[in-house]
Amino acid sequence: MLRDDDGRRSIIHNRGLPLPIATNLFSLPKAKKMSFSKREYEFLKEIDISPHNPGCYVNGKWRANGPVVSSVNPANNQTIAEVVEASIEDYEKGMLACAEAAKKWMQIPAPKRGDIVRQIGDALRAKLHQLGQLVSLEMGKILAEGVGEVQEIIDMCDFAVGLSRQLNGSIIPSERPNHAMLEVWNPLGVVGVITSFNFPCAVLGWNACIALVCGNCVVWKGAPTTPLITVAMTKIVAGVLEKNSLPGAIFTSFCGGAEIGQAIAKDTRIPLVSFTGSSKVGLMVQQTVNQRFGKCLLELSGNNAIIVMDDADVHLAVRAVLFAAVGTAGQRCTTCRRLLLHESIYQKVLDQLLCVYKQVKIGDPLEKGTLLGPLHTKASRENFVKGIDIIKSQGGRILTGGSIIESEGNFVQPTIVEISPDVDVVKEELFAPVLYVMKFKTLQEAIEINNSVPQGLSSSIFTRKPEIIFKWIGPHGSDCGIVNVNIPTNGAEIGGAFGGEKATGGGREAGSDSWKQYMRRSTCTINYGSELPLAQGINFG
Repeated sequence: MLRDDDGRRSIIHNRGLPLPIATNLFSLPKAKKMSFSKREYEFLKEIDISPHNPGCYVNGKWRANGPVVSSVNPANNQTIAEVVEASIEDYEKGMLACAEAAKKWMQIPAPKRGDIVRQIGDALRAKLHQLGQLVSLEMGKILAEGVGEVQEIIDMCDFAVGLSRQLNGSIIPSERPNHAMLEVWNPLGVVGVITSFNFPCAVLGWNACIALVCGNCVVWKGAPTTPLITVAMTKIVAGVLEKNSLPGAIFTSFCGGAEIGQAIAKDTRIPLVSFTGSSKVGLMVQQTVNQRFGKCLLELSGNNAIIVMDDADVHLAVRAVLFAAVGTAGQRCTTCRRLLLHESIYQKVLDQLLCVYKQVKIGDPLEKGTLLGPLHTKASRENFVKGIDIIKSQGGRILTGGSIIESEGNFVQPTIVEISPDVDVVKEELFAPVLYVMKFKTLQEAIEINNSVPQGLSSSIFTRKPEIIFKWIGPHGSDCGIVNVNIPTNGAEIGGAFGGEKATGGGREAGSDSWKQYMRRSTCTINYGSELPLAQGINFG
């Protein structure tokens, strides 16, 4: 789901083999007690993270009365710092202040709101590397991807600044004389944003930057397992609001679990709830929000395929598959999980892919040269083990990988599996670096396999033939929200609308006209004459 080139450039070379041969393929960190006195963690002080942190920013002040949780480094499962989560009382106080602040924020002209978002982007730039290190430390993705994720929010800030002068309505010709029809966009008021661990701050940027320039206050619940990122990001935004003498409640944030998420979903003061996570939980959020006639913006599971045709540039395809399948340890919603190879080039592509997989350096995500960090939690590693057992039971053949790596951290081997496209396990999303490989004979067969899963987020095809490209992106091609050609399934740019169909939820965030979801549309008909003609020529008395 990362939408920046930084991570991609760290992995992909211009030509030939995508990775250098690593002399130390398993450079795993030793278990050690995290301490702020250690030099390698001094950067945490630069972003105002301490050993014990209140996890709620409510009405411009830090507070928290919920349980104390530990933030854990997935590379060695040692505690980084503690955070006090929100209580329901904290949530209610925050929402009272946020709803009040919305009345003021929506009255500020949109270009002025855009300037505040510009300042947020500048503040993030000043701490880009430190925040990127924190993402890498707490989530587990490699440093290049951590820095790239923060850069993505900066890019969203830049995008939103320009958008703040382009929230255009329209004038519609009226059939009635001396009448004008206008389409006017106004803020919703408050937007709730619930984010996931795998992109603990980028998803906030997709939503909050747009929501703020559209005149909405933001209520953010970060992922329970990445609370330090929630605190650090909030402090950046809070500093900008304070500098401009604006109510801190314009941006309200909570560290917390399901109880806070349920409160957001049920809260009638929040017209729009953006949720990123699994399809199972997303469906529950949607049902709760719909019961109160609220709006939902869902970014849910993916089960993304790359198709390699017989005329494809094989070197290009192999490099793309490597990044798409191994990047972020397979924990992106846009990770490539299914690789469809034309039967005539099947073995050639597979041999090259197996070769580069053996060269992937696994280790501490903060260490230079690492390409595969740990899974995010111990539970994720356990799910990997269970998933491999299910794969084997359904006829899957492990070509490489398939095991955990014995260490204090949550490391697993990048895995390639030869399997039928029809078995049940292929229809599900295993959130790990597991790639299913399968053959096809015709383009039509490949498209049918691509579209055969419940999810519909991202897809890509490698070919040079225009007739194949235009069928692929047309009505009888991929049924996904992201339909690529000759690039990976992941690494999307912010300028396009991001999201998918079917069990992916149908939401669209970031670029294009996604901003319309964060506003309410009014059709306004104005009679500036002295007569009262009715539409459709109706004569009523």
